[in-house]
Amino acid sequence: MPKVPTPERILTAALDLFNESGEPNITTNRIADELDISPGNLHYHFRTKQILIDALFSRFEQRMLELLSSEVSSTTEIEDAWLFLHLIFEAIAAHRFIYRDLNELCARSRDFQRRFRAILKLSMTTANDLLDGLERAGSLVASVPQREALVRNIVLVSSYWIAFDQVLEPRKEPEPDRAAWQVMSMVSPFLQGTAREQFDLLTETYRSA
Repeated sequence: MPKVPTPERILTAALDLFNESGEPNITTNRIADELDISPGNLHYHFRTKQILIDALFSRFEQRMLELLSSEVSSTTEIEDAWLFLHLIFEAIAAHRFIYRDLNELCARSRDFQRRFRAILKLSMTTANDLLDGLERAGSLVASVPQREALVRNIVLVSSYWIAFDQVLEPRKEPEPDRAAWQVMSMVSPFLQGTAREQFDLLTETYRSA
C-alpha cells in the first residue's frame, strides 16, 4: 500500500479532531501529537493553523460548489429533491466543524467570511431553482412571499442543523437523512397531488429505517 503523504495525513487528522472537539479547542501541537510527528514537521507543511483551516475549507468549498452548481431539472421530483439535500448534508456533516464554529471562523478571517457568504448566496439560488422545478412539475403551489420565506428558511435550517443537533445530542453522529426530512417537511405544506403522496411515502421509509 502506498504511503500517505504527510500533508494529507495532517489534513485528515485535523479534520477528525476539529469535527470531534471543535476547531477552537484543537492546537497544531495536538494535531502533531495525534500523528506522532514534531510540531516543526507540521508547520513545515502548514505554516499556521489558519492555513490548515483554509486548506480544509477549500476542499469543502469545492464539493459544495460542485453540488450547488449542478443543473436543476426543469421539473423536479420529490425523490430527486430529497436525494439532492441528502448529498448536501453529507458534505456538511463531513466538515461539520465549519458550521459548528462558523461565527468564530468568520470573525477571524474576512476571506473565509466572503467565501462562505458566496456559498450561502448560491444555496439560496439553488433552493429557489428546486422550488421552481417543483412548481413547473405541478407539484408545488406557493405565493411569492411564501416562496421567499421558504427559500430563506431552507438555507437557514441547512446552515444550522449541525449546531442544533450537536448541542441537543452531543454524542450522536450527524444524521443527513434527518436533516433532509426536516427541510422537506417545510416544503410539504405546499405540495400538491402525487407529490404529497410521494413525500408521505418517503417519510414512512425514513421513519422505519
